[in-house]
Amino acid sequence: MSDEPQQQNGDPTPQGWTPRDPSADAAAPAEQSAGAPGDPGAKKQKKQKKAKRPKRTGWRRALPTWRMVLGGILLIALVLAGGFIAGYQLVDIPPANASATAQSNVYLYKDGSVIARDGEVNRENIRLAQVPRTVQHAVLAAEDRDFYSERAVDVKAMFRAGWNTLTGKGRQGGSTITQQYVKNYYLGQEQTVVRKIKEFFISIKLNREESKGQIFEGYLNTSYFGRNAYGIQAAAQAYYSKDVGDLTTAEGAYLAALLNAPSAYDVVTHPENRPAAVARWNYVLGGMVKEDWLTPGERAALAFPVPGPVKPANSLSGQRGYIVQAVEDYLVRNDILDEKTLATRGYRITTTLEKKNQDALVEAVDANVMSKTSTRNKADRNVRVGGASIDPATGRVLALYGGIDYTEQYVNNATRRDYQVGSTFKPFVFTSAVANRSTTQDGRRITPDTVYDGTNKRMVQGPGGPTGYAPANEDDVSYGPIPVRTATDKSVNAVYAQMAEDVGPEKVRTTATDLGIPEDTPDLTASPSIALGPSTASVLDMTEAYATLANHGEHGAHTLVDHVTKDGETIKLPDRTTEQAVSREAADTTTSILRSVVDGGTGTAAQGAGRPAAGKTGTAEEDTAAWFAGYTPDLATVIAVMGQDPTTGAHESLYGALGQRRINGGGAPAQTWAQYTKAALLGAPVKSFDLELESGTDETQLPSADTTAPGRTGRPSPSPSAASPLDTPSSLPPTAPPAPATTPGITEGPAGTTGNGGTDTGGDDAGDTDDADDGAGGGAGDNDGRDNGSGTGLLEGSPGTRAPTRR
Repeated sequence: MSDEPQQQNGDPTPQGWTPRDPSADAAAPAEQSAGAPGDPGAKKQKKQKKAKRPKRTGWRRALPTWRMVLGGILLIALVLAGGFIAGYQLVDIPPANASATAQSNVYLYKDGSVIARDGEVNRENIRLAQVPRTVQHAVLAAEDRDFYSERAVDVKAMFRAGWNTLTGKGRQGGSTITQQYVKNYYLGQEQTVVRKIKEFFISIKLNREESKGQIFEGYLNTSYFGRNAYGIQAAAQAYYSKDVGDLTTAEGAYLAALLNAPSAYDVVTHPENRPAAVARWNYVLGGMVKEDWLTPGERAALAFPVPGPVKPANSLSGQRGYIVQAVEDYLVRNDILDEKTLATRGYRITTTLEKKNQDALVEAVDANVMSKTSTRNKADRNVRVGGASIDPATGRVLALYGGIDYTEQYVNNATRRDYQVGSTFKPFVFTSAVANRSTTQDGRRITPDTVYDGTNKRMVQGPGGPTGYAPANEDDVSYGPIPVRTATDKSVNAVYAQMAEDVGPEKVRTTATDLGIPEDTPDLTASPSIALGPSTASVLDMTEAYATLANHGEHGAHTLVDHVTKDGETIKLPDRTTEQAVSREAADTTTSILRSVVDGGTGTAAQGAGRPAAGKTGTAEEDTAAWFAGYTPDLATVIAVMGQDPTTGAHESLYGALGQRRINGGGAPAQTWAQYTKAALLGAPVKSFDLELESGTDETQLPSADTTAPGRTGRPSPSPSAASPLDTPSSLPPTAPPAPATTPGITEGPAGTTGNGGTDTGGDDAGDTDDADDGAGGGAGDNDGRDNGSGTGLLEGSPGTRAPTRR
């Protein structure tokens, strides 16, 4: 036992410092850490002393931990959500782009065939209801079969399309119809990330604001189908020359196939691609069968519908521009559409023009006028032609001819109002005389058989004496005593100027406007000269007035537009009204004398129509225009050949044009009228005029020979002129018949001559088909120049001089 004192705890360790045993120190921690079983301190020490996870080495160091992956996913989700919210808030639905809304005004013939389009973009918007259901299904089968059930954006399809494109399976689209519509209507075709992002958000918003039907309608109206056709209506016209509502299932499927590759699948322009086009067409139809939109039996019965030929751009060349101009003027003048509204485009305007008639009028002008011009003839460069044709019963304009080509001559010769109408105005004077029951200065009723003095440059006499107006006859020919019917045949100015004075110039003017001549027509002045046609009504104006005569005096404004729509909505047109402008007797009696003009007067060339016809020739002052205005019972047409300097625009005479010394209404205008009328009425039954004539037209009192009062026959001045009026000692009615007359129908002229008294007692004015005034002595219809039934037909002059034969 040691002598050292023991510690209280019994440890034998001596007090004081003792050297450390390294081996013992190393073992002690291990023993302490082990501790005794169940010792809490030992557990805590064990936890604190747990071994650290070894660090990754090699390639494992490049892989993210699961914590990093989870964090990354959460971060991306937050970014996407924030981006979606921001994008949805920041991207608004923009206004439609200009190209998507641009349309054309489409002008159509009555049968629906296209005349012209006046816009740069060939588009015509339609309502979805106008598209046949099978055509709608064809488009859906081709482009988006789940359109009506899917969301605005198909993210899965977008990723699939992107993957297929990246893996070399071809460039594919993953856009829904909604997205394609947004691209077409609001954005553009550029392939950029920004555009795709905008497309995404606009599509989502649009799907909330518009119905599926509205979106599909917009898609059909904005998609490009090739052949410069934007929208399915334009495509239907471009490929099959029909409206979309008339498309068959097969045709609709072909148009739907074009959406995938418009130019490549056009089997007319690219016949080498026909197999691919047919395959795509079959794909569309197969999709329709799969979706139960088409039965297998219906599918089997369909054949590939080869489209029509490619039509050139429908510009305003030829007659198109003239027609468009006339139609637009009509719409504005009748307060249907104003110019600014019309300029917004998109209107579908169906005219009253008949394609058959239009083609016939162009052919007639070419055959009788334009084909006779020569580049070597200086006068031919001035030739212009205007023409118009109207159905008298309805007022519908059936044909218009405005000029050789709108792109070369911009002025519409059918509607311009700057050329004198000449003697085509004379029938209005006679109509007014009958309508107003007018009389000559000596009290005789004015009828077809009333005798006037047709002496060249005869002074017109008014109630107070000479008026100071003494018009010359054509070629300064003097006719002496001549009945109105014959004076109309020969277009005697002296007679009609006096008649206008007898009726009253203001009454003549009123009758003309009642028949259809516009009141604001230039130079429509109430004076005796009004009879000779110094006024400058248009060809269309004159056609309307002559149509009133053909319609027995019942007038209604002409109609050029039949139907107007925009975006499927119909624009209301004014109702056409008619009124009895002049009595039927006045109109029909005028027709009776105009029939004589065609049968034996200056308009005999019009007989080429092969129809009962009435008409009047006319020539403007200095021969700057030649007219023929005429009608059958069912068609009124006016043709005018005009002279205009192509450089200065000045009116020029037609002397030497068409290889002729001069042009008159009985030549090229009447010949053109005849060819057109014959073609226009081809196949229609021949109608005779049904005329109700003024009573007493065959009972005209003979004038006295001892006076030269207005309206009577007598001795003209040897050399009449405006400065040397006829001797008119009295304007009172005669108190007794002329004693010197010894032969019925003959009045006394200068010594040694006889004059034509003009009573056509045997004349046939009842509207017979041959229109001959077949009186007892041959009548006014004879070519021997006799103008009454029992007279000799001799006029004043040297003994035995016979009247000139009719032209």
